[in-house]
Amino acid sequence: MISFLSEAEIAGGGAGAQQPSAETETSTPAKKATQIIAIYGKGGIGKSFTLANLSYMMAQQGKKVLLIGCDPKSDTTSLLFGGKACPTIIETSSRKKAAGENVEIGDVCFKRDGVYAMELGGPEVGRGCGGRGIIHGFETLEKLGFHEWGFDYVLLDFLGDVVCGGFGLPIARDMCQKVIIVGSNDLQSLYVANNVCSAVEYFRRLGGNVGVGGLVINKDDGTGEAQAFAKAAGIPILAEIPADEDIRRKSAAYQIVGRPGERWAPLFETLAAAVADAIPNRPTPLSQDGLLSLFSSDAVGRNYVLEPATKEDLFGTSIVEKPSLEVVYDDML
Repeated sequence: MISFLSEAEIAGGGAGAQQPSAETETSTPAKKATQIIAIYGKGGIGKSFTLANLSYMMAQQGKKVLLIGCDPKSDTTSLLFGGKACPTIIETSSRKKAAGENVEIGDVCFKRDGVYAMELGGPEVGRGCGGRGIIHGFETLEKLGFHEWGFDYVLLDFLGDVVCGGFGLPIARDMCQKVIIVGSNDLQSLYVANNVCSAVEYFRRLGGNVGVGGLVINKDDGTGEAQAFAKAAGIPILAEIPADEDIRRKSAAYQIVGRPGERWAPLFETLAAAVADAIPNRPTPLSQDGLLSLFSSDAVGRNYVLEPATKEDLFGTSIVEKPSLEVVYDDML
């Protein structure tokens, strides 16, 4: 049975950090404590690359890992499966329902080298709400007995630049213990990272428990903006994945680079340990000006002075102000 780890248990090395009493050992069956971690980031920033390699490395370290793609593009598992698209929960559910059949685990969950993976999927463009699709997907998972599955880690891949409620589900409903953000040294990815921090802080004020485990810097070119953001937001850096041609080429060819014994293995071994041990931090979101201040004024135009438009600009002619035709009566009292 999935038993959520508390913040204190994560900080103390997991539920096994404290030894149970003899009475507990003999009277209560052991439960597997599962860390459920939501990974957010701007579309195209490398979440799927990071998660495919992270989950693969965790599995090679003997952990039982479930990777769930919650991106309507359904590309989370493509790298894991060598470019092969797996059936999504939404499309499978619709097809099975039309045929009067039930969805089975083997219809939507697939495995490779110890990693279990599935895609929630989403509607076609213009034909529905992606967030609602996510909610429907999790409802299907619950029917399949999700909370009884015995995983060490469940990794959820979410778009961070879609603000509708379904994509904030893990944060809003305490469905995970912590959030990991994937970003890079560009304004748009850090804008998304800051929005995720704002969402976490908002729900913490409402009594939520989800925190930010840290930032993974992908395609790091050494310019330092992502590092500066992490410091300002009060969140740790879990890994710095370089903008390396070998990584880019292998990822484009759907190759796992986080294999034990290979060149990039130490990077993902370190990331796996950092993700496992990361505590749910309460972030300090930046203001828009604070975010822009991480970049040079040449890059973001921060020194530009706003010039108000006039009526003449909009109408293309001189505007003569006419007196009001409103009749104003004096007070007759």
